[in-house]
Amino acid sequence: MKNNLYVITGGPGAGKTTLIDELNRLNFITIPEEARKIIKEQISIQGDGLPWKDKALYAKLMFDESIKTYHNILDKNPQGKIFFDRGVIDTFCYLRMENIPISKEMTALINKVSYNRKVFILPPWKEIFKNDGERKQNWEEAVLTFESIKETYAYYVYNLIEIPIGTIESRVNFVLNNVR
Repeated sequence: MKNNLYVITGGPGAGKTTLIDELNRLNFITIPEEARKIIKEQISIQGDGLPWKDKALYAKLMFDESIKTYHNILDKNPQGKIFFDRGVIDTFCYLRMENIPISKEMTALINKVSYNRKVFILPPWKEIFKNDGERKQNWEEAVLTFESIKETYAYYVYNLIEIPIGTIESRVNFVLNNVR
């Protein structure tokens, strides 16, 4: 288990990226979410690997990039706490939600990935939830995603710690108090 690798997860529009950005501003190593990067890239090349076009291709791209990023971090062997905006397991959640089969290869790879057993999850927060060109889910889908993420991480025996709704400062302090 990699005790210095922490995942921050949750449904869309819950404040994950804002929290990750603030941790980065405080000089922590942070790893951005792969999904938005893939969506931007697929839009720019007019590709099909988008959640509203080819969900299976999108999931494969997300999984492959997440695995690659995870191993790149391990290869660098950085010291100190590292915060991921979603983990590889989030892709399994997406696959389950979309009823896309999980290959034996993916299962073998996921079993070689480990993070700190404390996983931080942000609950749905209607007041800050909004759609954009890359996030097309509605509020109900955001809530469903949150519940599915909880189930998926629990299945892989992670201890989910729900970050209370509040200011960015209170959320950062909550995370840092739980990783000390």
